[in-house]
Amino acid sequence: MDPVTNQKRYQPSSSSSSSKAAMENNNGNEIQEANITLLPEGCIANVVSFTTPRDACSLSLVSSLFKNASLSDTVWDSFLPPDYHAIISQSSDPSLLSSSSSKKHLFGSLCQKPILIDHGKKSFALDKWSGKKCYMLSARDLNITWGSTPTYWKWNSDPHSRFGEVAELLNVCWLEITGKISTNLLSPSTLYSAYLVFKLKERAHGLLDPPAEAIVGVGAETERNRRTVYLDTDADSSYRMSLRRQGPVMLRTRGGLARRIAEAEPPVAAGPSGESENGPKKRGDGWVEVELGEFFNENVNDEELVVSVLEVKQGNWKSGLVVEGIEIRPKHKI
Repeated sequence: MDPVTNQKRYQPSSSSSSSKAAMENNNGNEIQEANITLLPEGCIANVVSFTTPRDACSLSLVSSLFKNASLSDTVWDSFLPPDYHAIISQSSDPSLLSSSSSKKHLFGSLCQKPILIDHGKKSFALDKWSGKKCYMLSARDLNITWGSTPTYWKWNSDPHSRFGEVAELLNVCWLEITGKISTNLLSPSTLYSAYLVFKLKERAHGLLDPPAEAIVGVGAETERNRRTVYLDTDADSSYRMSLRRQGPVMLRTRGGLARRIAEAEPPVAAGPSGESENGPKKRGDGWVEVELGEFFNENVNDEELVVSVLEVKQGNWKSGLVVEGIEIRPKHKI
C-alpha cells in the first residue's frame, strides 16, 4: 500500500474533536473512542458512589446525565455510614428515616441538624465533605470533678444548646473535665480532632492564667498526648504568648499568694487570623470551641478514646465557664 495512502487511512476524521470519532486498529477493524456519556445512568452512579460527597456535588455540574446520576440513592446511600439506620432508629427523631424524600435529603439533614442519641446525652451528625461521623458528648455525659456539688457547679438549661442541660462553673480550684467514647462508634481510618465547646459568663475569672492542659488519646498514649490550651475568649494571641514567655510570677488566690513557674515551652504560633491555634474560636451556633488534640482512628481494636481538659497544678480559683460538651469530628487538613 502507498505510504501516503496508509498515513491518511489512520488519520482521524474531521470530527476527531468529538469523543465519538471512529478509527481503525492495526488489523483494519473499526473501533470507537471511549465516551462516558454512552454509559447507562446507573453505571455512572456506581462510579460516583466511590468518590466523596464533595466530588459528587462537583460532578453534578458536568452535564444533566451526571446531575441525575449524582442525585441517585445509590450514590448517597454509599456516603451514609453502614449503621445509620440503627443510629437514627434510637435517636430523638426516628421519623427522619421515613420523612426524608431521598438519601441525599437524609444526608443533608444529618449534616445540618445533629440528632440526639443515647437518651439525649450525645448528639450525632455527619461531616458534609466526607460523610464521616461526628459526635458531641454533652456535659451530662462527661465526668466533671465536683460536678454534682451545687456549691461548685450548677446545671442550667440554655436555649442555644442542643442539649437539655449545660454545666456552669461556679467556683473551683481543681478543674478537670473528661469525656470517653468507644472508637468503634467513630469512622475508621479517619483523623479526628476533639474540641471543648463552651462559653464564658461576663464575670468569669481565673481561666486566663495559668492556661489549661488537654489530653487526647487511647491506652498508654493518652498521657503522652498533652498540649496547652487557653480558655479565655478576650485575650488575643499576643497576650497568650506573653504569658508563655514570663518568668516566675505571683498569683493571688483565695488561699493567699501562690508562686507559679512559667513552663519552658516555645510560644504558640498564631494563625492567619491572628488567633492562637491553642486558643478559642467562635462557632456558628453561638458557642466557642478550643481544640484539645488529634486522634487517628485506625479501628483495629475496640478501644476507649479519652479526652480531658484540666488545670489542677496552680490551685487558683476559677468561675464562669459554661460547658456544653466535647465534640469529636473529622479534621480537615488545609
